[in-house]
Amino acid sequence: MTPKLNAEIYCAIDTADSARAESLAADLSGHIGGLKIGFEFFYAHYQTGFQALAKHGMPIFLDLKLHDIPNTVAQAVRALLPLEPRLLNVHAGGGAAMMQAAAHAASEAEDKGLAAPTMLAVTVLTSLSEADLHAMGVAGNPRDQVLRLAALARQNGMDGVVCSAHEIDALRAEMGADFKLIVPGIRPAGSASHDQKRVMTPEAAQEAGADILVIGRAITEAAHAGDAARAIMADLAAARAAQ
Repeated sequence: MTPKLNAEIYCAIDTADSARAESLAADLSGHIGGLKIGFEFFYAHYQTGFQALAKHGMPIFLDLKLHDIPNTVAQAVRALLPLEPRLLNVHAGGGAAMMQAAAHAASEAEDKGLAAPTMLAVTVLTSLSEADLHAMGVAGNPRDQVLRLAALARQNGMDGVVCSAHEIDALRAEMGADFKLIVPGIRPAGSASHDQKRVMTPEAAQEAGADILVIGRAITEAAHAGDAARAIMADLAAARAAQ
């Protein structure tokens, strides 16, 4: 299968500082595909903070990694639907019934006149190595576990998964072109890996077939976030042209 070579960039807004987050959103608007909001920002500012960033016109990936009993997760999804996030995720480790409940709750958006989010399942965190999995009683390597969880996710209503770049090729082969692959742990050449253990450059992840590359500190810690984002986008465009 020829991988898709048109990856979007979503910038991870990993700060509780609302002024800093809004400044980043303003600098990045029109230059990248969207923003990723996780625990740090959302739990500090909730719906008000989400709406403040959404006003800058970019799609938002609401990265809350919901994980609880099926009814609780379904009710959480329903509570988040009015925000109309472009993407929303749960932990695949919550199991089949939980993912089914989340997918069903998301499908109710249309009845409410809302845009339904693309539902994603988190497979194996990019901070986890094979040794980490074994310490938790999970047999096999991260790729094996990602493939198992991705298959379960697809069977139970998820539109795609969050995975490391090292599993993209196997997932594309197993899941096909329409299954969404959202990839954190992306580090431009020369960047520090920080707390991530399974990382890859944007160009390599795009070539492997990622749909969305989640990039945080390489953009947000740059002197000029907009310039850093544009440079990465230019590198991705050059890589596509060279294929």
